[in-house]
Parts: sequence; C-alpha cells; structure tokens
Amino acid sequence: MRRVGKKFAASKAQVPQGYLTIDEAVPLVQKLKYAKFDETVELSIRLGVDPKHADQMVRGTVVLPHGLGKTKVVLVIAGGEKQKEALEAGADVVGGEELVEKIQGGWMDFEAVVATPDMMRAVGKLGKVLGPRGLMPNPKTGTVTQDIAKAVREIKAGKVEFRVDKTGIVHAPVGKVSFATDRLVENAKALVESIIKAKPSAAKGKYVKSVTMCSTMGPGVKIDTAIMEAARK
Repeated sequence: MRRVGKKFAASKAQVPQGYLTIDEAVPLVQKLKYAKFDETVELSIRLGVDPKHADQMVRGTVVLPHGLGKTKVVLVIAGGEKQKEALEAGADVVGGEELVEKIQGGWMDFEAVVATPDMMRAVGKLGKVLGPRGLMPNPKTGTVTQDIAKAVREIKAGKVEFRVDKTGIVHAPVGKVSFATDRLVENAKALVESIIKAKPSAAKGKYVKSVTMCSTMGPGVKIDTAIMEAARK
C-alpha cells in the first residue's frame, strides 16, 4: 500500500465526503495546496465512452478565458508569407523543412507546433517524435491550418487541447492555484462546457460519469456531475 506524506494526509482530511459545485471546489483546492511552488489546477473527467471505438473518441480544444498562467513556446512550420504572418502573430520559432530536420536531430525546445497543410508531407516524418508528446499538428485541433496567425494567437492566449485517454478519462489543466478564484472558476467551466459539447453521437447513457479537481500535489475534490448533465440538457 502506497504511503502518503503528512502534509497530503492533513490536506485530504479537509476534503468533504460529498460532492461540490465548481464554484465551491475551486476555493477549497486553493486552500488545500501545500507545495512551495505554484501548483497547477487540473480537472479529471471520466466519460461514458469507449475510446477503442473511433466514433466515441472525444477530442477538441478550448481557449480558456484567463489562460494557464504561462505562455507556450510556439513553433510554426510554414513557407513564404505564412512565415511572416506567424512572426507577426507572436510565434517563437518559424521556419520550413529545415525545422523538420532539426527536430529529427533531437531538438525539442518548444511546447506547441502549428503547420500549414502544404508542409504536412514533411511534418509527417515527425509522427513518432511528436505524436507521443501530444505535439503532432492536427486539423481537428486547429494546428494544421492556413490561418496561421489565428492558431498562434489562440495558443498564446491559453488554448488547451483535451483528449480522452484509453481509460475514458480526460485530464486537462485550468490554471494555477495563485489565480483569482473567479478566474479559475471561469476557466474550469469553459473546459467542462467544451467537453460536454464534444460528446460523440455514438455515446449512449450517462456521458459525464465523474469529475475531480485537484492541484498538482493536493488531494482530489469531487464535483457534482448532476449539475453538468443538467447544463447539457
């Protein structure tokens, strides 16, 4: 049996047995934090889908109203005028196929990748490198696009990509514990709303099965799913 530290145990002892609303859970999670660094607040949402079936895959993006407290390093692979558009929009690294070769050589000093459709033949070579890290550009998440400027601005503004894992759970950050409470609440609600909207038509029965909020080191706080289901209906 895994042992827990005294600080975690003391923090967990303050978590009520019942379910809370997002408005109630956020200030509690902020109160329960005990690490010396600025912990990330995350939602874990268990869905009533079977990810093994393509028609039940849940995947999408949401631009959080108040970002994540950190600006991502954005790399853009494009050509011609699109490179200029990317730079003007705030991209950190911009280039063409030479960047593909650089990444193949082991360079990974970036946190998001955007590419134009015409560059995907070259970018496709990076599937085994970027895929496992969740960095592979994809039209479904808006990272393969002709509107490079919009994609870069959204990522810089705090766009979060969510995807259900093989166990049927979506894990996604909504900000830092140092955020103002109302901002964390708004971010959390925006994420939940986007996941609810992303419900696949093939999914039957209860869609949102459980929701837990926690900080990086803190205990989980259970959130009432009935309210979320009511919002969906």
